[in-house]
Amino acid sequence: MSAFGTALLVTTAAGLATGIGGALVLFTRRPNPRLLSFGLAFAAGAMVYVSLAEILPKATTAFSSLHGARYGLALSTAAFLGGLLLMAIIDQLVPNPHHSLDKQAPGFAQDNAAYLRKVGLMTAIAITAHNLPEGMATFFATLQSPVLGLPLALAIAVHNIPEGIAIAIPVHAATRSRRIALAASIGAGMAEPVGALLGYGLVGGQLSANTYGGAFGLIAGIMVFLALDELLPTAKRHAVGHETVHGLVGGMALMAISLVLFSW
Repeated sequence: MSAFGTALLVTTAAGLATGIGGALVLFTRRPNPRLLSFGLAFAAGAMVYVSLAEILPKATTAFSSLHGARYGLALSTAAFLGGLLLMAIIDQLVPNPHHSLDKQAPGFAQDNAAYLRKVGLMTAIAITAHNLPEGMATFFATLQSPVLGLPLALAIAVHNIPEGIAIAIPVHAATRSRRIALAASIGAGMAEPVGALLGYGLVGGQLSANTYGGAFGLIAGIMVFLALDELLPTAKRHAVGHETVHGLVGGMALMAISLVLFSW
């Protein structure tokens, strides 16, 4: 399989993890909140570490090859801050909802089907908007290096599970249809490969050093914002003990060890 095909396949698989979240709601009584808390924090730790220790330095190296070390660092930092700003703007324009895992939580234990349909629709729109840049990040990371992209895709996939939950709960409550709720969850996740194709269409198949540096700087910023704004708060909300910090440290440690092993 070509590098393009592999990157698109990995991105699509990460996006489809929203369907796992939908299935957890529809086919189990209630997801284990402690396990999900650990998993989300684990993904956050892995994403922060790989962004700052691997992806951002690659952006600096790419810019430095053309502009020298001083300007290379400045440009990669600007791209990183641009990724943070991009996600902050998206989050401001289309806030990403963080719903409870409990079907009986306030806001969902309502009989107003029209209200629940609206909640489900707005949730799906918000998550779809956030998934577009996530898809670009996963795609370009995998396109450059599967060793780098696969752990990132796994972290994104873990993050997508509660997003599928957030969509499936109100849709199922409004429609009473498992099929529609599951389809809505999967549909929002498919925004990730769409984002990948949009990004690829914008820059084309050939990445210059400037494009490469800019893309990876943006990816690092997007991933750090995602981990700090979405994964860690959600993980902490459902933690009972120290699952969040254990998951965070575990994710960083595993990513650090894997990067060392792959460099040998």
